Amino acid sequence: MSKVLLINGSPHKQGNTFTALSEAARELERQGLETEIAWIGTKPIRGCIACGTCKMKGNGHCVFDDDICNETIDRVNAADALIIGAPVYYGVPPGQTLALIQRMLFAGAEVANKPFAAVAICRRGGSSAAFQTLQMPFQMVNAPIVTSQYWNIAFGREPGEATADAEGMQTMRQMARNMAW
Repeated sequence: MSKVLLINGSPHKQGNTFTALSEAARELERQGLETEIAWIGTKPIRGCIACGTCKMKGNGHCVFDDDICNETIDRVNAADALIIGAPVYYGVPPGQTLALIQRMLFAGAEVANKPFAAVAICRRGGSSAAFQTLQMPFQMVNAPIVTSQYWNIAFGREPGEATADAEGMQTMRQMARNMAW
């Protein structure tokens, strides 16, 4: 394994999701791995309509090419491992993050046997439900789930506030060490 793609599923480019993923990326780099943090941005991401055109064409891409889904599929396919981080909105990850995950996996992103970790960031509550929601699709496609010393969760509302969550940042570092192993 040499490259880990970290997807920032927050509409805030350098908010607390970025903070947590950056902590993991620094540890992965200390372990000798290359990292890339990809931000999904603030533009709309279509939901999957289960049309099956991606399966009929067999090219591993979604028929809709007007958002970042196919570009992200290419990045996922080029990586050896994947971490997806997202904030918690009303107890779940943002809709655009879930839409991206569902379309990527339905279209055939190459994730089988590729180590995967989910990261949830929240102000107070909903973190365990959001964490589980992020993990579940990858459990269904044979992506080995990378664990840590606790669930991969950190707390913070204002940008940078997650750095004050010492246990959350330690959890990110341990998750990264486990992934590198």
